Amino acid sequence: MEISPQPKPNGLPSVLHVVDTLETGGLERVVSDLAIAQHARGQQVAVFSLLATNGFRRDLEAAGVPVIVGNKHGTLDRSLLALLRKILVERSIDILHTHNFVPNYYAAPSAFALPRAPVLVNTCHNMGTRLSQRRLRWLYRASLWRTARVALVGDQVRDHLVSSGIVAAARAVTVLNGIPVENFAMSPSRRLAARARLGLDGDDLLLGCVGRLVALKNHAQLIALMPDLLQRHARLKLVLVGDGPLAGDLAKQAASAGVSDHVVLAGAQTDIASLLPAFDVFAQPSLTEGISIALLEAGASGLAMLASDVGGNAGIIRDNETGLLVPAADDVAMTAALDRLLADAELRLRLGTAASNWVRAHASIEVMRDAYDAFYRDASCSRR
Repeated sequence: MEISPQPKPNGLPSVLHVVDTLETGGLERVVSDLAIAQHARGQQVAVFSLLATNGFRRDLEAAGVPVIVGNKHGTLDRSLLALLRKILVERSIDILHTHNFVPNYYAAPSAFALPRAPVLVNTCHNMGTRLSQRRLRWLYRASLWRTARVALVGDQVRDHLVSSGIVAAARAVTVLNGIPVENFAMSPSRRLAARARLGLDGDDLLLGCVGRLVALKNHAQLIALMPDLLQRHARLKLVLVGDGPLAGDLAKQAASAGVSDHVVLAGAQTDIASLLPAFDVFAQPSLTEGISIALLEAGASGLAMLASDVGGNAGIIRDNETGLLVPAADDVAMTAALDRLLADAELRLRLGTAASNWVRAHASIEVMRDAYDAFYRDASCSRR
């Protein structure tokens, strides 16, 4: 694949983002939004996906950001290493920015001993649960020897990975995720349109959750609580947006509990921003999280949020100020918090307004892009 060198406008470094895939997910959304924002500012940027992919690839290419697909095969694909090395030379890449673990251990040897080697930086987007796999942990830690800086998406993530000895404190920097906040707004017309899209009535009381239907997201807890909640909130509907391997199990759980008429499995949705205004309360009962894009988007939409106190959730939600936090997997605490929110429209408005203001001030794409500019400069200076 031939890609001609391009001039670097505005003196900004050229960036190649490396990801496992661009399929729908929080990490992939952040990388796509960041690359598009960098490109819109006039920066030379491209995205390299190790695996065959679609998903956010369409959004990137529509915005003018090149996407290179490596079609990775096996644990260590030598042809992929060669392709990545070729791209680094042809595009005269200044910053090689990897996201999570496998991309970093591919990038490190690809950039090694190049006449003009790029600065390798990595972002860890979660609490590193996958690093419990010994082989992956060893490969990732080995690649960090050639990594100038590691961005952690929240202070909780940074503290965990530094204290566990995975990332050296001297190389660790907190860089919060960001979202395009201008896409998220609440209005009566958007609320009605979103509810019509879901096939729900305007006076339903909607509890929403967005995320992959996997065990760590703990959607089963919300379904299990529905029979009790419906005794006090007869118009309540639970809407789960997302797809995943547990979709069938969750549908069976709702049927077994007798709440199928009150649980909507909405499947994967491409335009979450237009769907969030349908909700009255946003709940995230996850067992683990990094810095949740779903929470940032819900906050930007002005929704009252309730989340388990795990990972980076406390970096977004200040309890009783921008939302409510409860211990993970605590049914009593979750039920009490949901009852409180579902029964009190004024509380929902107060928390949602505060959350929207916080996200717009601290977690916009522009704030994140500027933070990564500083991160790149720091990493580059460490090489001199």
